[in-house]
Amino acid sequence: MATVVESDGSSPRKSGAKMLVRSDRSTMGTVGGGAVELEVIDAALTAIAQGKPQTLKLTLTENYGHVCGGRLMIYIEPLGVKPRLVIFGAGHVGKALAKATRFVGFEVIVCDERAEYASRELVPDADEILVGGGETCLSRVHVNSDTYIAITTPNYESDFAIVRAALKTPAGYIGIIGSKRKREALMKTLTEEGYSNDDLSRLTIPIGLDIGAESPEEIAISVVSELIQKRSGGANKIVCDSPGRGTVTPDGNSKTTASSS
Repeated sequence: MATVVESDGSSPRKSGAKMLVRSDRSTMGTVGGGAVELEVIDAALTAIAQGKPQTLKLTLTENYGHVCGGRLMIYIEPLGVKPRLVIFGAGHVGKALAKATRFVGFEVIVCDERAEYASRELVPDADEILVGGGETCLSRVHVNSDTYIAITTPNYESDFAIVRAALKTPAGYIGIIGSKRKREALMKTLTEEGYSNDDLSRLTIPIGLDIGAESPEEIAISVVSELIQKRSGGANKIVCDSPGRGTVTPDGNSKTTASSS
């Protein structure tokens, strides 16, 4: 929603004029037409993509087709923009996490290399389901700094490949389910491959707040709690290695940190 909040001189619209801008560039209402409106539409699409409001100040010179001058201040507010979570792994934890995060207002995209897992029947709470690995799925998803990525696949090789793909994106959160041993192996591998400390600092492993979670549903609650904390700008958690945090095998048996360290 673009709203004229201040106007001065020979401005085409006065304070209170509104224009709704959709993601396909279609509009309803007007804040002035011509070059002014085109610039407002561009700014509105940026606000939609970033999920953040902005204020646009325009001096109406000949570049905007206004020879008599004037000024406009337009407040642009994204409406109904959900934070986006991309979940890799449609097993027990991925399925539970999709349900929990959708409940608290996330747009949920679930990706899995296994076509038999990536199905609407098995993951009914996902807004979108994709089949493929990290590079394939992330190339089909719009990822920005407000995008969250949660990696819950059942094996190291898939996890590490997805991490490499995720680090190529501007995602603001990259979390991986796992234990202390898995964290050490991941950090060692990435360091040997030349990833910087800044790259490594973007990774959260193990994923989720330390609540002693054991079942897939409890792990999902710990993860969604961390995502809410991140979304609200809360303090970062201290990375630790607590019992109840670890991988869950496809048959549903959880392997706790204590047993896998």
